[in-house]
Amino acid sequence: MIGLVFAQKLKKQSGIRIMLVDDHSAFRKGMAALIESEPDLQVVAEAADGLQALVIFRQKKPDVVLMDLRLPGMGGVEATIAIRKEFPAARIIVLTTFDLDEDIYRAIQSGAKSYLLKDTPDKQLADTIRAVHAGKQPLLPKVAERLAARQQRAELSHRELEVLQLLTRGRSNKEIGSALFVCEDTVKAHLKTLFVKMGVQDRTEAAISAIRHGIVHLD
Repeated sequence: MIGLVFAQKLKKQSGIRIMLVDDHSAFRKGMAALIESEPDLQVVAEAADGLQALVIFRQKKPDVVLMDLRLPGMGGVEATIAIRKEFPAARIIVLTTFDLDEDIYRAIQSGAKSYLLKDTPDKQLADTIRAVHAGKQPLLPKVAERLAARQQRAELSHRELEVLQLLTRGRSNKEIGSALFVCEDTVKAHLKTLFVKMGVQDRTEAAISAIRHGIVHLD
């Protein structure tokens, strides 16, 4: 009996080491319990924000990271970029409640190997962790479809994104110009290009599309 317990502990220690990054402690606790129920998976670290995740990754060097997108301070995309800048081989899975195509696109562009929703079935989550650890980049069909749709749209420049952010908050051209320290004609020029890239006709359509696709978040 003692030998069996020792063998199980040894197997767990040699399994896939995981770090959880989420600002909700209750969710981390539940996720840790789920992961620890798998014989080959173990949680070796937790972080409540992106900056903490980077610091702890340096210390623990986990095999796989489960990363939320919405985090205080440094967000999940920024944290993924920062971790992979120092550790290019880092394997990160985004685990979030958001499934908008812009969120998916940004996550994959930042270097995440997969993208899962928090309501993903337990077995699918565990299998995805194992697949990513094995060097694969599994994407669910729905996620892959949204990613493909986003890749067909034109990239918005940083300034166009700034204009779009203000537009969705109901700012007039004059107010946008004042906020960005440019004249109204420049704002109009940005809007014209922005509408073409987004395939919309006016400000209202642009705002609705930006929110629907996750290009802009109002929270």
